[in-house]
Order: sequence, then C-alpha cells, then structure tokens
Amino acid sequence: MSIVVTGATGQLGGLVIEHLLKKVPAGQIIAIARNVEKASALTDLGVEVRHGDYLDPESLQKAFAGASRLLFISSPDADDTLRIVQHANVVKAARDAGVKHIAYTGYAFAEESKLPLAHVHLATEYSIRTTNIPYTFLRNALYTEVFVNPALGASVEHGAVVTNTGSGRINSVTRSDLALAAATVLTGEGHENKTYNLVSNQTWSFDDLAQILSEVSGKKVVHQSVSFEEERNILVNAGVPEPFAVLTAVIYNAVSEGETSKTTDDLQKLIGSPTLLKETVRQVLQG
Repeated sequence: MSIVVTGATGQLGGLVIEHLLKKVPAGQIIAIARNVEKASALTDLGVEVRHGDYLDPESLQKAFAGASRLLFISSPDADDTLRIVQHANVVKAARDAGVKHIAYTGYAFAEESKLPLAHVHLATEYSIRTTNIPYTFLRNALYTEVFVNPALGASVEHGAVVTNTGSGRINSVTRSDLALAAATVLTGEGHENKTYNLVSNQTWSFDDLAQILSEVSGKKVVHQSVSFEEERNILVNAGVPEPFAVLTAVIYNAVSEGETSKTTDDLQKLIGSPTLLKETVRQVLQG
C-alpha cells in the first residue's frame, strides 16, 4: 500500500507524515512537495519525495502514480477562486493517475457555514464525487492555533484578550489532533465514502480562554468584547496587515453568530479525547 500526502512541507502535512511514520513503514509513504528541497528531512527518514504543484496538472499526475490512498490537503492560497482551480487540477490528476481512495481536508459543517471558505470546500467535495473514486471527507474544525498562539503573550501583559466573538463558543482542534485523525483514516479500514466533521466535543469561549490564561500565567486576564470595526481597527493599529485584520474579525464575528458551536463525536471516535485547551495554552505560554 502506498500513501501519498500532498502539502508535505506545510504544517498540517508535516504532522500527518509524523503520525504516519508511527503507523506504517516509511517506504509506504510518498510526500508531495512543490519544493522538494524543503522536504529533504523526509528523504532522510526513508520517505519518497515527489514534486507536485497544484498549478501544474502534469506534475500532479506523475506525483500520484501508483497511489493506493491520497491525502489531498487543501490549498493555503488566499484567493478562493484560484483555490478552486488548483483543487480541480488535483482531483482530475488523481482520477487520471488511477488513485484508489481520496481523503480530502475540508471544513466542518460546510453546508451551514457563512464563511466564504466553505464554498471552496463544498465545490471540491462535489468535484471529488464526480470521479467515482472512494473518498473520505475530513471536515476539519478551525485550528486551535488560530486562536491560541504566541500573540496571547501580549494579552497576558495587558491583562485582556480583546475580540468581537461575544459569548460565542468554539469547537477548535489542534493541528496535531487533526493530523492524527487523517493518519488514522489513511491507515485504517472502513472509511470509504464517509464524511467526518472533525471538531472538538468540548467547546470553549474567549471568557473561558481568559480564565485559563489567568490560571496558567498567574496574572489576571479578562475577555474584552468589542465590535467588528473596533476589532479590525485594533489589529490594524497593532501592525496587522489590513486583509488579515479583516479576516480575523470576520472569523470572530462568525464565532459570535454560532458558526463554531456545533459538536460531534467523530474526532473522538477516531483518536480518543482531543487535546485540552488548557494544555495548548500551557504549551504556548510556557513552551
């Protein structure tokens, strides 16, 4: 069996391969990278590295040759229309290369989402269905790292984490847990034509996060709720590029409207209990 992983030099792809190496011999893993030199560490581990570029269909068909199972990690490009083109290239190449099973990393509860990125993932899922190749849709939650990252150090310093999330709750999951779920599916049986919404079964709010920050840091931290425009302006004034500031405020607004409050047990059934928020906070603040 050969398992092909796209985006192998990305954060999620790298973690998937890390988990795969604990489950199958390195010789069964094929890593796809746009820049193969960046994947040299994988070669040293015995993983075959092949060149593949989402904008170069010919490279993809060659990269996917002989694949029993393909993990198709969605493009990180910011241009959603371009992402659909890239994804169509991947899907067609997988079909033409005779891939036996496609696992695709989409977005949790995409049909109900108001975020623009959901359109990309739904379009990709539909295109995969047209190939008649058995699939598994790994619909990932937003990464916990989107919300819990080194920038929280400044929030602890100022005694407040400021967002426009209101009292909205979040079903986020760490990249490592999502990578483990993907590796579990790629090496397991019975996942054909299944859709998994990989979200935490325990949601949290920024009020909860502020309390955890207080406990871990030993300093009083509160959650300060602001409007969409206030959040955008705060981020821009702090030096965040405006497109990213707007995107952050949009995500926070979606949280406030219940976008990320729904739960399932899909992830827990695949990997067991996901990483607790407090543990992620501790890792970020204390290393």
